[in-house]
Amino acid sequence: MIYWELFLAFFVPNIVGYGGGPAIIPLLEAEVVGRYGWMTSQGFAETLALGNALPSPIATKMAGYVGYEVAGIGGAAVAIAATVVPSLLLMIAALGLLYRHRESPQVKRMSQWVRPVIAIMMVWLTFGFFLEGVNGAGWVHTLIIGAIAAIALVRFSVHPAFVVMGALVYGAFILP
Repeated sequence: MIYWELFLAFFVPNIVGYGGGPAIIPLLEAEVVGRYGWMTSQGFAETLALGNALPSPIATKMAGYVGYEVAGIGGAAVAIAATVVPSLLLMIAALGLLYRHRESPQVKRMSQWVRPVIAIMMVWLTFGFFLEGVNGAGWVHTLIIGAIAAIALVRFSVHPAFVVMGALVYGAFILP
């Protein structure tokens, strides 16, 4: 019974909450604190603070923690699954709809516009990172890191993770 309650406590807020993790926090608090009484308001606030301090989506971190506190590893698995299932179902439904109408001129036109939009978004993101690098490290260091990264990636096919680690080491030892 506790697994079913955990599933509902995390599934319902994730299915009705639009806007991702921060938008469903009040819904989760209503379930975890108000409805089931698994935590106090203070405990929920501390869990939220801890979840915000760690990387990855807030909703899955909170689900894992609350689920574990309530019912151990099985509870964590059920709560995380309940958090992920709504997005998974929506994605499967959307992909099924797109696949079913893949020959439609409207879907083909939409598909043709996806790549350029993503490319523009990536350019904008890269430009923003570049400006942050210039503001934080200065032009010289940003150009050095950028040039070395480009050569390593393009000329020598170095894995991007190693390029990032190299930039981190450069920043740790060279930058003030």
